[in-house]
Amino acid sequence: MYELIPVATAPELEEEAEKRFVEEWPEFIFHDAGVKVYRERRRSYFLDWEFYLVSVEDRRLIGGCWGVPIAWDETVSDLPGGFTDALGRAVESREAGVVPDTFVLMAAAVRNDEQGKGHAGRVITAVKEQAALAGLTRMIAPVRPTLKARYPLTDIAEFMTWTRPDGLPLDPWLRTHVRLGARLLAPAPVSQTMTGTVEEWEKWTGLALPSSGTYVIPDGLTVLEVDREADQGIYREPNIWLRHA
Repeated sequence: MYELIPVATAPELEEEAEKRFVEEWPEFIFHDAGVKVYRERRRSYFLDWEFYLVSVEDRRLIGGCWGVPIAWDETVSDLPGGFTDALGRAVESREAGVVPDTFVLMAAAVRNDEQGKGHAGRVITAVKEQAALAGLTRMIAPVRPTLKARYPLTDIAEFMTWTRPDGLPLDPWLRTHVRLGARLLAPAPVSQTMTGTVEEWEKWTGLALPSSGTYVIPDGLTVLEVDREADQGIYREPNIWLRHA
């Protein structure tokens, strides 16, 4: 048996969670300057929306997720621009006294040695139930499709149309959500923007970047643009918006 618990109730798991849940993400994903602006306020306002999935028997850390509440009118045109924009809307709306009605699932992860056992579905289902109990009757997510890194030159709008013969999305992470009742809403072509010096990008990617130009990078969903003269690399991460029924 498993249960979703607030991270605040299990401080003893924080160190392990920090170690386990960075394993699935490329280093560059942690260098979005737009996210840093809101990070501390997000933790202050929405700590109740951070969760661990643990085994009931021994409270072993299995997975986790976090999200933010926003107001959304259910139209594609009113969707946030992506991950960073959703975070900004949540924080700024809270400060402006806007009443939220929608939960944005920002990230969900399962530790490496527990994958393939249905835990991702447990996390998503459980947090959706938590949101509904809090009066947030809609749940959306800016999803990072895992298979997209194999097709970095393909536009995200095109990628989201790719399906298997059974009609389910080709991408396994999108497929997990769809099997839980989600439907694809729209592409988010610039969900996050990561900017760094050439030296930083060489460190983050493990690649030499000897000249200005466009580079395919490990785990990148799209390409990195490098300007040696300006000593800058810019990567604009695309996501796909989903809505859970």
